[in-house]
Amino acid sequence: MTTKRFFAGFLLVSLILAGIVSYYASASPDGLEKVAEDKGISAKEKDHSLKDSPLGDYGVKGVDDARLSGGLAGVIGVGAVLLVGGGLFWAVRRRDGAPAGRSGTPAEPSRNDS
Repeated sequence: MTTKRFFAGFLLVSLILAGIVSYYASASPDGLEKVAEDKGISAKEKDHSLKDSPLGDYGVKGVDDARLSGGLAGVIGVGAVLLVGGGLFWAVRRRDGAPAGRSGTPAEPSRNDS
């Protein structure tokens, strides 16, 4: 399997998980939230300053369908992580001094033992 095919498959699975499967995630509180509720810690919580941002509360503002809104937010999140991670990878790789498309290490000579 080539590297390009692997990453294309990985991207496809990520988009499916973020865009479709995420809708079926449980809305129940996780373990940390449950303990915070049981111990009264959650009574002191405040809203986050970015709650009203375009992607606040795991949805896209202005999209009324909850399934579509959550799926779009997931797909946008995957795209953002891909852009930031890919950009950082590209910047570090270019800093290494190797030309684009080359690893910078010479190929190992083949051995003919016959």
